[in-house]
Parts: sequence; structure tokens; C-alpha cells
Amino acid sequence: MRRKKITQAVGAVIALTLLASLSSTATSQAKTPAPTQEQIDAAKKAEEAKAAAAKAAATQLSKATQTLNQLTALADQARASYNRALKELAVAVSNANAAAVHAAKTQAAVSAANITIGKMAANAYKMGGDFTNINSVLSANGPQDLVDRLTTLNNLGAGNATALKRFQAAETAAKAAKAEADRTKAAQVTATQKVADTKKIADDAKAAQAKEVDRLRAIQNQLMADFAKAKNFRVTLEQQRQLALLEEANANIAATTNVKYKVWPDRGFSGRSTIRSTESIRAAAVAYAKTQVLARYPYVWGAQGPNSFDCSGLVYASYRSAGLGYPEWSRLNAALYFVATKRVPFSQLLPGDLLFYSYDGSVQNIHHITIYAGGGKMWEANSKKVGLIFSDMYSIKGLMPSGGRV
Repeated sequence: MRRKKITQAVGAVIALTLLASLSSTATSQAKTPAPTQEQIDAAKKAEEAKAAAAKAAATQLSKATQTLNQLTALADQARASYNRALKELAVAVSNANAAAVHAAKTQAAVSAANITIGKMAANAYKMGGDFTNINSVLSANGPQDLVDRLTTLNNLGAGNATALKRFQAAETAAKAAKAEADRTKAAQVTATQKVADTKKIADDAKAAQAKEVDRLRAIQNQLMADFAKAKNFRVTLEQQRQLALLEEANANIAATTNVKYKVWPDRGFSGRSTIRSTESIRAAAVAYAKTQVLARYPYVWGAQGPNSFDCSGLVYASYRSAGLGYPEWSRLNAALYFVATKRVPFSQLLPGDLLFYSYDGSVQNIHHITIYAGGGKMWEANSKKVGLIFSDMYSIKGLMPSGGRV
């Protein structure tokens, strides 16, 4: 009894493990027989090619990203230089404004000097129309008048010299201040524009490289997706082949195993707790299976239509045609369908339920599966020798003690 329990547990673990490995992959060979080794080798080559393309794209993306990082650094430097140039321009403008204020002040001093000189000229004109001391002395009316005139001329001479010096200094300062202000401001405007141009070039180069990186990243993502798809395709082919070979091996063993019950005793194997089909889905699946049997299509290991089937392939194709497709329903083998369906006593069987056959009563050695038609009959893809037939559910030894509802 202990050995039987261990066998049952191992069988359940194997079946559940295989079911989990397949529940996330769609079958890409729905219209072909079990994948051949040549097909799997071709899928491996395609996968390797996709992997190589993805690797090359990753290398190209890495180089482009490195270039983008370098251009980003240059753009940041140009931006920093531009900001410094703006500050320097602000200082130059401030200096130019200060020089303009200074020029205005010196111009005011020049204007004041002009007024002083004008007064001197007017006084000189009043005193005889000339600034010379001799002329003033010759035209004096007596000693006191001479003294007064000499004093006035001395005072005017001193004021004249001072005013002229101030005028000349103010005029020179004004010209120099204006010239320096204009030069500094013009030079800084030119420098700022050059830096701005450099910044724009750097920013444009950075933006263009960023677009290139985005383009390459999109290409790499697509190539990685293609690689993953190719890998999944190859894995699916391998799994389908392994399942078909396992089911074929079990069927061959069953053909040479004589010690089998007509119906195996119930050992308590469980399946799903819920179902995924409806009455209309089950009816459509039965109708499809009936059509394929009546068409007398041949039995081919691993085939699931449209023109040949094995036992699991007929079940899969029937329910797929009824609208129960991946991911709810995928191409398994007979043992995994047992795990993936809800246990139903024979007294409660409905058309569309599944029947299972094992050569030793264990789940892992289930080798055949059929679709219940009602009234104790079933539609099945029997064997290479017999083909697709309509038969009695007890016509094959090793019937598992319960059916399975999808």
C-alpha cells in the first residue's frame, strides 16, 4: 500500500510539473504533427540568430549611450560657459552704464568750463576786446585804474588757466570712458553670442544623440522580444515533442501489458476543483470530434489537425474549435489532461467530458484519452492501425475510474 501511495504521489508530481511548464506557452504548431528533431534544431538556430542580433544591438546601444554621456558633459560645460558669459556681460553693461554716468558728469564739467570761458571772453571784450596785459595797461586812465586792471587780468588769467585744464581733462576722460565702455560692451556681446552659439551646437548634438539612443533602444527591445519569442517557440517544440514521445511510449507499453483492469479502482486521484467549459462549449467540441471521425482522418503521433490527429490532438483541436483556447486550454498529453480537468463519476458523465486509460492505474502512465459522446460511447483517435473511430467507452482496458470535465 505504501508503495502504491508513493507511486501515486510521484505520478501526480510529474504530471503537475509538466502541466505548470506548459500552462504559460501557446502552441505554435497547432496544424502540424509532433515537432521533429530537425524542426527543433532549426528553431535553435533561429533562436541563436536572434540572440546574436540582440547582443549586437546591445553593443551598439552601449556605444551610443556612451557618446550621449560625453555630449551631455560637453553640453553641460557649454551651458556653464554661457552662464558665465551672461554674468560677464551683465558686469560689462554695468560698467558701460557707469562710464556713461561718468561721461555725463564730465560733459557737465565741460559745459561749466565753457560758461566760465564765455564769461572771461565777455570781460575781456569789455576791457578792450583782448586778453593781453600790455593792451590793458596802455588803455588805463590813471594809476588806480591801472592797478585795478592788472588785478582783474591776473584773476582772469588764473581762472582761465584752471578752467582750460579742467575742460581738457574732462573732455579726455569723457572720451576715454565712452570708448572703453563701448569697446567692453561690444566685445562682451560678441563673446556672449559665440558662447550661445557653442551652447546651441552642444545642445543640438545632445538632442540628436538622445534620439539615436532612443531609436537603438527601441530596436534592441524589439530584438530582445524576438529572441524571447524564438526561445519560447523552441521550448514549446521541445515540450510538444517530449509529450508526444512520452504518450507514444506509454501507448506502446500498454499494447504489450496484459495485466490491466477493465476499469481501475478509485485510488483517490484529484484534478481541478472548477471547470472552464460551458454546456455549449462541450457540445461544440463533441460536434467537431464527430466531424473528424466521420471524415476518417488518419492517426499521426503528435498531430492536432487539421487533417490528422493523435488522441490528445483530437481533444485539443475539438475544444480549441469550440472557443476554449490558450491560455485556458493548451496542447497537453493524456496524463496532463487528467490533472487539468475536474473529476466526474461515470454516473454523472456528460457529452464532452473526457475519458482516460492507464496501463497500470497511475496518472503518469495514462496513455489514451477520448471525448465522451453520451450513452456510454466516445469519439477517439485510437491508434495508427485503427485510426479515428466511434466506440464503446469500455472497449479499451485500463479505464480510469472517473471522467474529466474541462
